[in-house]
Amino acid sequence: MRICMIAPEQFPVPGDGSVEICLWNIARRLARKHQVTIVSRRAPGLPDTAEMEQVRFVRLPSGTPARYRSSVLAYLRAAEPFDLLQIDNRPLLAAAVKRQHPGTPVLAYLHSLTFVPPGARTARSLALADAVAANSRSLEQRLASRFPAIRRRLRLVPLGADLSRFRPPQPQEKASLRAVHSLPAGFTVLFAGRVIPRKGVPVLLRAMHRLKQHMPCHLLIAGRGKPPYVRQLKALARRLGVSVSFLGNIPHGEIHTLYQAADCFVCPSQQHESFGLVNVEAMASGLPVIASSNGGIREIITSGHNGYLVKRYRDPAAFAGRMLQIARNPALAARIGLQGRTDALERFEWQHTADLLEHLYLELVPPH
Repeated sequence: MRICMIAPEQFPVPGDGSVEICLWNIARRLARKHQVTIVSRRAPGLPDTAEMEQVRFVRLPSGTPARYRSSVLAYLRAAEPFDLLQIDNRPLLAAAVKRQHPGTPVLAYLHSLTFVPPGARTARSLALADAVAANSRSLEQRLASRFPAIRRRLRLVPLGADLSRFRPPQPQEKASLRAVHSLPAGFTVLFAGRVIPRKGVPVLLRAMHRLKQHMPCHLLIAGRGKPPYVRQLKALARRLGVSVSFLGNIPHGEIHTLYQAADCFVCPSQQHESFGLVNVEAMASGLPVIASSNGGIREIITSGHNGYLVKRYRDPAAFAGRMLQIARNPALAARIGLQGRTDALERFEWQHTADLLEHLYLELVPPH
């Protein structure tokens, strides 16, 4: 098949955003059997066209959703025809593409509700897609209740992780990575994700304040945030006397070393998480995960088995209690971490995601 995967307008592919990570990891596996083109935005330092691992990259002018949309439509008009067009996380763009190419199957692959607001315009846009894929049952159910007309066209396609890169470290490897990252002695907690209010970093800082009453501990925060908000968080950490490193944006190609250096991963999301890819990466790295019990996270973690779900996730004490339990019981931490790795191997390999998508493409593309 000739497949074109169209990324959102915000970041180039390959990139560090979760949608961009997904696109690249799926495309490079599909490209072993199919002709795959990824369309994304232009970015300084990246060529407008390139090829890597048999995937063709086309990068177009962006800046605003409208400008990117016109760039995409112009590119598709001029390009050789594709057998299938996949648009990730942008229903309005998917609709514009389908209107221009009514004879080509269009798949809208949704990763969250952020760009899928309720209302007639989104409903009309999604109704034009030949199928709508969701990355979790939780997202699938929310889409079905918000847009009942597309219920029959919804498909579940969960995400994955690169299990060769996200893997448990050997003890010496962990010690040397801790030195590389200049980590102080003590229990190290990792947060990775966008540093925005709904991700719950203030709750985690307050939980760390409680944990430090019992033992030396340090928090790593890996992810980009707006400078005023990051300044607020730093001020809160100082007030609470919490030992913390704000690392900013870490390229995804390097972030596995942080998972391997830490002792515990915490995902304190305060709003619905459609999937929560970072939890899978932490599990694959053999790291005990403590996460808010919401959305698709509940499909990844079984509490007490391969991690811990926190029901009272607005309460710092609930996270602190679980962190203390893991910190004080290395045998428990090792067992939970090992089970997480086992479950990741079984359920969350990118090849599995690529196979599910390929199966869906074959449903949509008429046989030649």
